[in-house]
Amino acid sequence: MRLSVDHVTTYRYDQPVRAVVQSHRLTPTACDGQRVESWAVSVSDGVRGGAFRDGAGDWVEGWTVRGPVSQIVVSVRGVVETKDMAGVLRGNRECVPPLVWLRETPATRADAALVALARSVPAGDLLGQAHALAAAVSDAIAYVPGATGTHTTAAEALALGEGVCQDHAHALIALARECGLPGRYVSGYLLMDAEGPAQEAAHAWAELWIEGLGWVGFDAANRCCPDARYIRLGAGFDARDAAPIRGTARGPGSESLDVRVAVQTVPQGQAQSQQ
Repeated sequence: MRLSVDHVTTYRYDQPVRAVVQSHRLTPTACDGQRVESWAVSVSDGVRGGAFRDGAGDWVEGWTVRGPVSQIVVSVRGVVETKDMAGVLRGNRECVPPLVWLRETPATRADAALVALARSVPAGDLLGQAHALAAAVSDAIAYVPGATGTHTTAAEALALGEGVCQDHAHALIALARECGLPGRYVSGYLLMDAEGPAQEAAHAWAELWIEGLGWVGFDAANRCCPDARYIRLGAGFDARDAAPIRGTARGPGSESLDVRVAVQTVPQGQAQSQQ
């Protein structure tokens, strides 16, 4: 499948800021399940800084905008060819040992309710257990757009009984770690199905480490493993750590954010220049 991405993030400041520094994880993962045909990231009035591949295999790039500036636009456009790997991540160049991903964060810390939910899933073969954990999260947290915020924890989402893809990923990571399975948060894009539940094209899911198989993705919000509809950007301990854009602004003003993401299929043979 060939997917086009048009992702525009606009930052507005009620007072001009002196400077903005950002760190981007906006380049698709180089792995067997996806191949970049074209990809471009731009920042209005921005200066591209250093870039490197981190221990998880993600491409990280720095940008700086010198002020005074009241608005910054980050644009991402490109085409990626994807294939269904049944959720298994192969060919990703990473050097971080899987056990590193057992570390919890405030967003993924398991409270008594999460521990009880994890223990309600029978132990068995690791892959089967991972699928059962994902199903438990899907049953316990209903997908409700706007039900939670960016700072909602896995424990809070479980107590509420509803949330968004970020909450499903955090909760599944918490359950997996309680069972001794390394888990991590993945950010990316999703081609939405018109017949499925309404979702944001900027998406998130979890990957769990299955000994003998490697990292396997689980999208508890959609009750499936990532397939050809998904584009993987990067991973982290939680949503904050894996955020596609992180940054800081120097100045007294407050910031507002507007995000627009469109993911569409591209017919085979259509020229990239038409994107």
